[in-house]
Amino acid sequence: MTVGYLIVLGFWLGWVVKHTPQGTLPYQMVALVGMFGSCVGLGMVLAQRPSRSDRRLARHGLEGWAVIEGVHPLERTDHFTELTELDLELNIPGSETYRGTIVFDVAPIDRPRITVGETISIRVDPADRDRIMLCL
Repeated sequence: MTVGYLIVLGFWLGWVVKHTPQGTLPYQMVALVGMFGSCVGLGMVLAQRPSRSDRRLARHGLEGWAVIEGVHPLERTDHFTELTELDLELNIPGSETYRGTIVFDVAPIDRPRITVGETISIRVDPADRDRIMLCL
């Protein structure tokens, strides 16, 4: 996003400024600052998007549920969440129950749901049953 903005800024400085009417420079600068803010905002939105493989797993993964058998906090992160290892008993309709472990970044709002004995919704990759997504 920043590189694209710098290209537009260079184009503006090199060509547009010389060919615009007198007295419009302040308006052009306001428009450039607004465009920079828009580019930064769009970049932040795109940075928070899930990865392509996670979006594909959410759409095409097998639905199931998991019973939490163990909760092992690993470490606190700098954004008020906690990396936690979860021992799960995974149930996918049409297949046998199996056990798995996942490391999940637990947000404060999700802490009451992440307790031993709780059942949570999951998605499992049909090609790789070890790839699991929690659906909270």
